[in-house]
Amino acid sequence: QVELVESGGGLVQPGGSLRLSCAASESIFNIKRMGWYRQAPGKQRELEATITSGGSTNYADSVKAEKGRFTISRDNANDTMYLQMNNLKPEDTAVYYCNAEAISGAFYYTLSWGQGTQVTVSS
Repeated sequence: QVELVESGGGLVQPGGSLRLSCAASESIFNIKRMGWYRQAPGKQRELEATITSGGSTNYADSVKAEKGRFTISRDNANDTMYLQMNNLKPEDTAVYYCNAEAISGAFYYTLSWGQGTQVTVSS
């Protein structure tokens, strides 16, 4: 089972940027879909963005509404997925998780989750 390790979180001022990384323990070339989720205190974990093995991306409606603020990407050669976050706001404060998914028929199912990385946006 693939292991995922997130990094790149931290404390950043409003308006700042961070790039989160999700490193896999094995090749991600055949991982059908990977995604970034976040969980704010007292709230449920929610999807931010996904990217397929073919490079197709999908963003949550809240992310689409602020086009360009968050960008998901993956580097198959380095077995790593990224989330570039710009113009960060205090409401982006959360633990960010990555996951890996396989596909069975028309349905995706989770292979594994990372342990999460804390992002805190505060002045």
